[in-house]
Amino acid sequence: MLATQTAGEPDPAEGAFHRSLDWHDDVVELRQLEYFVAVAEELHFGRAAANLSVGQPAVSQQVARLERELGAQLFDRSARTVRLTAAGTLFLPEARAVLAAAERARRVARDGVRQASQTLRLGSSAGMGNRLTSVLQSLSELLPSTTTELVRAPTRARLERVASGQLDAAFVRGVTSAPGVELIEVWQDRLLVVLPTSYGIGQRDTVRLSDLADLPLRIVPRQKNAPLFDLVMDACSRAGFAPVLGGHVGSLDDLIAAVGSGRPSWTVIYEPQAQTRHHPLVQFVPTEPVLMMPTALAVPETATSREVAPLLRACDAAESGDHAT
Repeated sequence: MLATQTAGEPDPAEGAFHRSLDWHDDVVELRQLEYFVAVAEELHFGRAAANLSVGQPAVSQQVARLERELGAQLFDRSARTVRLTAAGTLFLPEARAVLAAAERARRVARDGVRQASQTLRLGSSAGMGNRLTSVLQSLSELLPSTTTELVRAPTRARLERVASGQLDAAFVRGVTSAPGVELIEVWQDRLLVVLPTSYGIGQRDTVRLSDLADLPLRIVPRQKNAPLFDLVMDACSRAGFAPVLGGHVGSLDDLIAAVGSGRPSWTVIYEPQAQTRHHPLVQFVPTEPVLMMPTALAVPETATSREVAPLLRACDAAESGDHAT
């Protein structure tokens, strides 16, 4: 399984592969399709550019060029939001199909002249902390001739890319089913509460959720992370209260800083993520009852046990190492 080349000029070693498709009298480049799909998945030009490791102006220019060549507006842009138009919604699955077909063509050609090195395309999930490092280390030992390429994308996009063959596997949280993929639970992550250090928990090493009823909860909006939002809100409901939602700011580090300063509030963080952060203004406290989020490895439903085995062994090693510490 080999990776799709991203933005930039064609690899000289792949001179036989044209990165453009004839579209009537115009030319549509695969790069333009890649940029369009990235923006469609994020609905944000800046985040799409970050995922592609290119500048935002390049993404905007290529998408605008694609729209001109197709003669259709694919995005409805406003000062605050980016949304797919009806044409863009119809075009998205076709663009994904073209990219997947291009990847299959490359794979067939490269398989004909099998090289010693391979690339494993792995979708990663935020908040894996040292577990991701452990998985990568194990893979380098189990598959010494394979390079692992990490890909960041929203959960839904990761699953769609696995199903289409653009990714070989992906980590996802809180997902129980998805078309075209098999989900294999590899571990469960404990959620910790983030509280200001000034918030006293007495002699206990845990905090009851019901004790947080009077504090605003800062949590990612449901439309961005439904599994996490639902897990926390359901746990609060079982504890007898509906939390008042406070503002959710930017990155996780920004959120932690906001909790640690100003008016008392709380949020949640995955334990592996907390282990990589040290902030003097907050404390990471286990909850009572315990909150656990399952993490699954998504693989194509056509994947063989031989293809999946190294990934599962690497995940087992990561979980075992976590328990050892």
